Amino acid sequence: MLPYKRSQRVGDLIREEVADIIMYRLKDPRVGFVTVTGVDMTPDLKNARVYVSVLKEEDRELTLEILNSSKSFIRSLLSKRLRMKFIPVIEFRFDTSIEYGYKIDKLLKEIKEQDEDT
Repeated sequence: MLPYKRSQRVGDLIREEVADIIMYRLKDPRVGFVTVTGVDMTPDLKNARVYVSVLKEEDRELTLEILNSSKSFIRSLLSKRLRMKFIPVIEFRFDTSIEYGYKIDKLLKEIKEQDEDT
């Protein structure tokens, strides 16, 4: 038996394809450095939440707006690349786990500095 569910495998495949489409096929010059960090699929494979992180914080809202406005274009390209009966509806969201990890790392460094001072 496979170690994880089909929705996870399809999500990984969609993550790779969406990242490739954003990098090479999306021709909007306003889109900066975008990293597709993950995809959450519903168990019925009808909806996909694509999590992205953006290098510049000031470009986040604009980038998310551009990606959400071009999701029909990305979905049509996915339909040509994937052999699936239904191509999932895509929704782009920001990945907050990187910020959360940075915050935890900062707190741990502060605790370590306090321990060294005492």
